[in-house]
Amino acid sequence: MAEAPASDPATDFAVTRVNQIATLAQGRAWFQTHDQGGHALVFIHGFNNKYEDSVFRLAQIVHDSGMQATPMLFTWPSRAQLTGYEYDKESTNYSRTALEQSLRVLAEDKSIKDITILAHSMGTWLAMESLRQMGIRDGHVSSKIRDVILASPDIDVEVFAKQFVEMGAPRPKFTIFVSQDDRALALSSFITGGIQRVGAINPAEEPYRSRLERAGITAIDLTKVKSGDRLNHGKFAESPEIVQLIGQRLMTGQTLTDSNITLGDGVAAVVGGTVRTVGTVAGAAVAAPLTIVEHPLPPGKKPADVGQTLTEDPQSKPLTQ
Repeated sequence: MAEAPASDPATDFAVTRVNQIATLAQGRAWFQTHDQGGHALVFIHGFNNKYEDSVFRLAQIVHDSGMQATPMLFTWPSRAQLTGYEYDKESTNYSRTALEQSLRVLAEDKSIKDITILAHSMGTWLAMESLRQMGIRDGHVSSKIRDVILASPDIDVEVFAKQFVEMGAPRPKFTIFVSQDDRALALSSFITGGIQRVGAINPAEEPYRSRLERAGITAIDLTKVKSGDRLNHGKFAESPEIVQLIGQRLMTGQTLTDSNITLGDGVAAVVGGTVRTVGTVAGAAVAAPLTIVEHPLPPGKKPADVGQTLTEDPQSKPLTQ
């Protein structure tokens, strides 16, 4: 069998070097040399994910979003198999204290002004459990953790509500990306006895609309977004426009309005209990499809600096750059 061609850093996302960071002091020094105004992004990958896949996903998000933040990846030991759902769920439980400790280290660093958490799929369970633990210990989540973005959250709706309350107040600003045609979440619901997952709700319908309003959570419905993923589970990262929304608006705490967001037509957002079309055409039907525009990496453009990997988990990769 012929070997696969090597990635070209000029046209592809490629790992060009790996430098181990062995101490906390080295980690802080690394952040200072990669500082983007004191803003940090912590990305937590999801179920059925290889380490290298999560690295490349973060690189793609950083590149497409144009974010002004230092990106970091928290890895946890996924079996990276569709049949490994229960194994992965136990792995997230195993890793929740490690993530809490990593977030504390970041929050205690004086050079870091604010932290955004971006979690996907089962990684959203890990994020919520770690924030809940922090809230129970301290009465609230660190004030430096300002934004939490949950994409396709694989969490029981009622459990999510309890996690949200138990992390205390004040809380970070929460945004969730949902899609009712997410086949991976449908499988998760089947495995867990038909329990509704947060990432598959219709946020415009009751009781979810009122509950989201009371909690101050923004929900963005990607159901009508066309996806190249047969499971429809990674829509949040497949459209550069959606990723730019994450990097340039949600991470900076900006409120979503019809007039100042360009995504195309048809992406529905529930903000403050009001359903609105997040697009450029006023009055467009909520059910209208979003036009996805692909933006390949231009010739000569170097891949984004993926950033530091955070992990305290002995089964995961070492702390690396």
